[in-house]
Amino acid sequence: MRAHRGAMLHFRADPGAHADPASFEFFADGLLVVAAGRVAALGPATELLPGLPRDIEIIAHGDNILIPGFVDAHIHYPQTDVMASGGRQLLDWLKDYTFPTEAVFANSAHARSVAEFFLDELLRNGTTTAMVFCTVHRGSVEAFFQAAAARNLRMVAGKVLMDRNCPQDLRDTAASGERDSRELIESWHDKGRLKYAITPRFAVTSSEAQLQSAGRLAREFPGSLIQSHLAENHAEVAWVKQLFPQARSYLDVYDRYGLLRERTVYAHCLHLDATDRARMAQAGAAAAFCPTSNLQLGSGLFDLSAADAAGMRFAMGTDVGAGSSFSMLRTLAAAYQVAQLAQQSLPALRAFYLATLGGARALGLESEVGSLAVGSEADFIILDLQPTPLIARRTAQARTLAEKLLILMTLGDERAVSRTYVLGQLQCPPLHRATDS
Repeated sequence: MRAHRGAMLHFRADPGAHADPASFEFFADGLLVVAAGRVAALGPATELLPGLPRDIEIIAHGDNILIPGFVDAHIHYPQTDVMASGGRQLLDWLKDYTFPTEAVFANSAHARSVAEFFLDELLRNGTTTAMVFCTVHRGSVEAFFQAAAARNLRMVAGKVLMDRNCPQDLRDTAASGERDSRELIESWHDKGRLKYAITPRFAVTSSEAQLQSAGRLAREFPGSLIQSHLAENHAEVAWVKQLFPQARSYLDVYDRYGLLRERTVYAHCLHLDATDRARMAQAGAAAAFCPTSNLQLGSGLFDLSAADAAGMRFAMGTDVGAGSSFSMLRTLAAAYQVAQLAQQSLPALRAFYLATLGGARALGLESEVGSLAVGSEADFIILDLQPTPLIARRTAQARTLAEKLLILMTLGDERAVSRTYVLGQLQCPPLHRATDS
């Protein structure tokens, strides 16, 4: 048992545009008690301290803010090495950068190396849970899950299903993809803190037979998650219409094959109509809002107001490698700017909700992660209010919690994440430098 003392913030619900005070708990001088890897108590320090055992270790964090670990609703670990590749939109970017990079993951040693680096970067940036795309190679999934299990992380991942409109060395078949996915689910789903996601890359690269097989897996393993891409780019949307002329919309393609339900996350969802958004809300599916990727590839702007009007759930995704940072703080800054460009609003409190409890809800993991509620897994981070001279100067002038959070998400990056705890244990991932092997 250990206790942490400092400022503490977590969410009970979506604060919305007006920062509903009932949606979050904030303790300027709070105490978080951790026992056996879970939150045992949370509240004002003055109320909880008298009831603690005399010999308990109390870790003081000063005025820094303790919050749940970030939840990344959409990211590709194999694309770590194509970050900052520019000058292309989605379909050319896949052909020129992504597919050649993913082909190398046929080499299991390479997959292990990238998985190790990727998870270290997530932890350095304060992300303790993520929904992750692997590659078409079964070994890429094994390597990722092995590395995540060694760190005892709460992770969701899946093997990409892709049997057409891609390079030959990245193709599976409907039958082999279904077989490999089933065996991976049986080996890894609910093993420790791991979950499996059925993962057709996107409708363009899966035949009808493969989408049918993915739907069978979803029915056979109702506890599994589903992830894919949806309506990211105008050319992609037009291509789906050509390939599936019988479908009402891009979303309807997935719906027809049983790939739309709770614990389903579709990345991007930029070019949807009101019917699509209403259907996603009805099904309990969620969108992953990936602002740095959408801006980097020129794909479009996520419509927060339309999603809210439909009651459609959404969370934050970095979408590494089209996304330009592992940092959820930098991703929230881009999300704020996207909202501004669309004449909409993303208040700081809501942004941090989307990056914590909102992400956990999208993944169906809100009973485990995303908050500091008693009984939750003790994954949390410490946000440093003085990681740079500029942030220290600005936060010293801030009058409210919302102002401090806005400063952190506007000016902050991984330097603002001073510590990351997983199941109450401090993680110390290495600092990667250009001279590292």
